[in-house]
Amino acid sequence: MTHASRLAEDWIIYSTEEFGFLELSEKVTSGSSLMPQKKNPDGFELIRAKAAMTAGLLAGFLSVMKGLPTGYNKDLQEDKEAFLKAFENVRLSLSVLRLSVRTVVLKTDRIDKAAADSFMGATDLADFLVMKGVPFRSAHEIVGRAVREALEQHKQLNEIDLSAYSEFFSELPADYLTPENIVNRKSHSPSLP
Repeated sequence: MTHASRLAEDWIIYSTEEFGFLELSEKVTSGSSLMPQKKNPDGFELIRAKAAMTAGLLAGFLSVMKGLPTGYNKDLQEDKEAFLKAFENVRLSLSVLRLSVRTVVLKTDRIDKAAADSFMGATDLADFLVMKGVPFRSAHEIVGRAVREALEQHKQLNEIDLSAYSEFFSELPADYLTPENIVNRKSHSPSLP
């Protein structure tokens, strides 16, 4: 329920006009009584509340348990009410999550723009230098200077001359800092020993 609540909060934020990364279906939202253009993310707001109530049920039952000696005590018959209510909260929340995921409309143009208008590739640049033999501390400083210059010039990292910061950046592929390539470099299945 904690994870469901956190996901609900993310999707509430991502569905706001400020982010605009996704549009929630009318199946999991309601209209605003004041603003006709607004969709209230009721389903997700209720998930957050149900997560809080479920945490309260757990805290209540743990309070019953803490004062009991080992073995069965009549106090334990009170677990049924908490368990059944928690189960119902989980069932309803997962139902809303499932419907929300199936009906969401991703605003990929907004997502792509936000991903491109960031400095998420800064760590990748530092890692690139490390792979070329530059100690991480030095790589961190080099990239930090490049980020500061890009910010001062109101540009992205791929829009400034990185070779001014390290000779190794001349070997940097042109598409190294695209969001897709940044994600792809981190998408792998590590082998377990």
